[in-house]
Amino acid sequence: MSDFYQIMLGPFVACILLTGIHAYLGLHVIERGVIFVDLALAQMAALGATLGYLFGAHLHSTGSFIISSSLALCGAALFSLTRLRKQIVPQEALIGIVYAVSAAAAIIVLSRAPEGGEELKTLLVGHLLFIDWNEILRMAVLYTIIGAIHWLCRKPLLQISLYPDEAFAQGRNVRFWDFVFYGTFAFVVTSSVEVAGVLLVFSFLVVPAVCGAFLCDGIRARLLAGWSVSLLASFLGIAASYYFDFPTGATVVCVFGVALLMCGMVRAVFGKASAIGA
Repeated sequence: MSDFYQIMLGPFVACILLTGIHAYLGLHVIERGVIFVDLALAQMAALGATLGYLFGAHLHSTGSFIISSSLALCGAALFSLTRLRKQIVPQEALIGIVYAVSAAAAIIVLSRAPEGGEELKTLLVGHLLFIDWNEILRMAVLYTIIGAIHWLCRKPLLQISLYPDEAFAQGRNVRFWDFVFYGTFAFVVTSSVEVAGVLLVFSFLVVPAVCGAFLCDGIRARLLAGWSVSLLASFLGIAASYYFDFPTGATVVCVFGVALLMCGMVRAVFGKASAIGA
């Protein structure tokens, strides 16, 4: 048991941090209907990391983070500029295109780098099991800053996510606030993908928010439910990976899938969110 805590304490603390920020951002993503924006920004960050790697920057170095963040911010600017009151095409279509092009570009770049396949695998799965406490501290500082920004700007950000027509009608600078949202999102994704990989970060973002929507009404109740589901899934996934010798990130993703299924069954049996007491 002591070995379990010694090996898995760091990954679980990292999961707590990932849960705290991603479950909240996931609420915005679900309400905006841009489900794959996380994957798109993550893939742009990954493209930045591969470009940095090609020119000699280690995947987890400061230089790599700067390049990755810059590419992700370009994606944030693009998504904020393409947000229109009356969309010509669904924004999700543009997000999908950005994801596909970024993924293809990353593969091309890595084809020119030695051991490119191994580096691509690292970008997909991360290194959650081997995270060190310095990385955890950096994550905590970054996520605290991002959380503070969102708390201070919560009124316009929530209004634009929940009531976009009202925000446009009141004359809010929607594109500016969208850039604040997507820009801070980009920094979070750049940091979290390095640690947890693209697939696990997507699960932390979307699954808790969907579970919260199944179980509760109201932003606060959904957020609390999402945090609870995410923490429980993280602990069970990490424990299963330890005792059955499964890959940690993939195991946590699968447990998230089971958690989503169970929340869906609760919703089906008990009906609307009142089953949990919204």
